[in-house]
Amino acid sequence: MKLIVTGGAGFIGSAVIRHIIKNTNDSVINLDKLTYAGNLESLDSVEGSDRYVFEQVDICDRTELDRIFKQHKPDGVMHLAAESHVDRSITGPAEFIQTNIVGTYTLLEAARGYWNSLTDSGKLAFRFHHISTDEVYGDLPHPSEQEGSIENQELPLFTEQTAYAPSSPYSASKASSDHLVRAWLRTYGLPTIITNCSNNYGPYHFPEKLIPLVILNALDDKDLPIYGKGDQIRDWLYVEDHARALYKIVTEGEVGETYNIGGHNEKQNIEVVQTICSILDELVPKATKYADQITYVTDRPGHDRRYAIDSSKMQKELGWTPVETFETGLRKTVQWYLDNQKWCINVQDGSYQRERLGEINTETQGK
Repeated sequence: MKLIVTGGAGFIGSAVIRHIIKNTNDSVINLDKLTYAGNLESLDSVEGSDRYVFEQVDICDRTELDRIFKQHKPDGVMHLAAESHVDRSITGPAEFIQTNIVGTYTLLEAARGYWNSLTDSGKLAFRFHHISTDEVYGDLPHPSEQEGSIENQELPLFTEQTAYAPSSPYSASKASSDHLVRAWLRTYGLPTIITNCSNNYGPYHFPEKLIPLVILNALDDKDLPIYGKGDQIRDWLYVEDHARALYKIVTEGEVGETYNIGGHNEKQNIEVVQTICSILDELVPKATKYADQITYVTDRPGHDRRYAIDSSKMQKELGWTPVETFETGLRKTVQWYLDNQKWCINVQDGSYQRERLGEINTETQGK
């Protein structure tokens, strides 16, 4: 197969591309606008492959998208390009509306135009895989809100039938894009699949998100900020497990289906931070405990209390289960950040990105 991966320089997108190039014979066209969170250094290990191509393209640019489809003739699209940081969506929602809604619409229309040009067999083989989030479902009951001991509670999980109830501008924009994808299937017949995943973590994660932020702040002797009491619960999914699931879905999933992907790891935010601190105490000991740097800050508006994914459909129908437990995945993640301090510096100051873009522009001008 030849697959377009949008947002391929991002955290999850780069993991998907690394998985495809290293573990399959398929080819990838990486479409990425290269905003602040996109980083080509995350793809150094596959950049030399003749099955990998990078195109700096904004998914809102229909002309460029039409060129990409016509030039590369893909067998499918894995759409990961999105603005994804909830805090940023609260202070500046416009970019989320533009990228997540308008961008998805533009990509759907470009894909539909290309799909309509294919032979009948090409149409049957084509897939548009839209990667979304569990945040579109809103939140779930929290153990503290229920009667009886926590150990004896059977709390509900998000399933593929859970009604949408987004809480933030980010999750509302992703819910909107999900609805567009379903409408393009029903109205136009475009063969689409949707996945909704839980919180990802792992190597190459941009340092504004909780786990990499805590690791790097801890090493720099900075505060480790926790919203509210830190009792918000998330289901954590190791990014490489997610990449395997996404590839399995685009190659084996059923058109028109939705698949929820979770890590089976419900943890309170404070528990996540304390576990990171304990690992750092072991790997990089210092005179004081890293947990002493924990501080509590005012909770953000509309903060969801609990997310948890039921992945049984993925397991039953596609045979996927996560390989990493939270403990093994988190230890790998902390060790990766300890071993890749240069990447952390480069991604935060943008130096590598500027250098690579200069090389790409020079190569383009020379053609």
